[in-house]
Amino acid sequence: MIDHPYRPPPERPQCYFDTMPVADPLLDPITGFLNRKAGLRAAAILVAESSTSHTPLGAIWVDIDRFRQVNESFGHRGGDRVIALIAERIRAVVRLQCEYSRTGSDEFVLLVPAIDHADAELLARRLLVEIERPLRIDTILIRPSASIGVAINQIGENPIALLERADRAMVEAKRQGGNRLVMSGDEPLTGRPGVQLAREEPAIESALYAALESGGLRLDFQPIVGLDGRVEAVEALMRCYVNGQQVDPARFIPVAEKTGLIVRLGEWSLLQGTRCAARLCRQGTPTKLAINVSRAQLLSPSFIQALHGALICADVPPALIELELTESLIMDLSETIQANLRTAREVGVGLAIDDFGTGYSCLSSLKDLPASKLKLDRTFVGVLPDDRRSFAIVKAMTRLVQELGMIVVAEGVETCTQLATLAEAGVDASQGFLHARPMTEDALLAWMKQREQK
Repeated sequence: MIDHPYRPPPERPQCYFDTMPVADPLLDPITGFLNRKAGLRAAAILVAESSTSHTPLGAIWVDIDRFRQVNESFGHRGGDRVIALIAERIRAVVRLQCEYSRTGSDEFVLLVPAIDHADAELLARRLLVEIERPLRIDTILIRPSASIGVAINQIGENPIALLERADRAMVEAKRQGGNRLVMSGDEPLTGRPGVQLAREEPAIESALYAALESGGLRLDFQPIVGLDGRVEAVEALMRCYVNGQQVDPARFIPVAEKTGLIVRLGEWSLLQGTRCAARLCRQGTPTKLAINVSRAQLLSPSFIQALHGALICADVPPALIELELTESLIMDLSETIQANLRTAREVGVGLAIDDFGTGYSCLSSLKDLPASKLKLDRTFVGVLPDDRRSFAIVKAMTRLVQELGMIVVAEGVETCTQLATLAEAGVDASQGFLHARPMTEDALLAWMKQREQK
């Protein structure tokens, strides 16, 4: 084993992570597990020992599902609390000789010597069950889950390759919907090299600064179409380009949130989105323009000023602008957020709840948010019309939300049969590839003009 083994923390008081001993350069202060650097070192040593002793070594990669929503709902302090509690659960399940490491904000790697494929799978399944137990944060009971990938080292394999195989398996588990296990070799996709993520973040941050300064940001647009065929609104989707290559939003948005750049990106999006709405008006096709806003924006003291500035610069009626809010914001309606949302509504700007149905919120919370639109997450739509239980959920949610005075939009609609099923459920509008893929502003203007001529 490594020369700096994990040292269990003292008995935990109520706020464990507030009472940790002086920071150890090899240990993660929240969990007491090895940090990323020490974890990679441990992997190198254990792989060498495994090769010498001709015994297997298991790598179990654990990623907490929807953890960004936890941070958005409860703040980073609440997120740290969840991580500490889940780390305790992992430690309670894995009673074998093992090295634990925390490789990212919501990711852990367990290195288990002398474990074969069957026992590693059994251990991972026990982890899934233990992690899924409800836990309480403040007054809220949440049900965490995890995506787990497992790999057993191969003859001559280096530690990085072993970790990447475990990570690829985890990525496939998450792609399948989370709360599941995938063994390396069972996954059809290659996934990302998770061990390189930390190296990517500074480069992505630098790219974001460059994009802000040199025009590397762009908005694409996707229409939202009512069941009567009328374009109900258009959603603006941020894109980032570096040296002509698009950076996946799944990569740059988390970095922007971590570095605080998300506020600047959001202000840029507000300005460009309102300008597009103004151009649609001048073309003779006035349409609501939906712009995504983050929790960090709504907590910023400059949010209302930025909103007012965008409306004035674009000279667009506020009623043509709609702010799309993540579902998790419902769980974190702080005084600042509520005040900013009230002001936005008083100005005349609309509010919509995006991706509803996948997080920790409940329908009863909708009464506290002055929204006029709710967008059902694509996970409900993708299984239609075959999944009658999903159909029943969509129908029931639609009826309740409409009783609250909101219109209901279904996301991710790709087929005519899905659209017909959603119409049967009573939804008001839909968004997806069936109508149009995200397009540039020029393409949107042409698309809108063409529809007006039909």
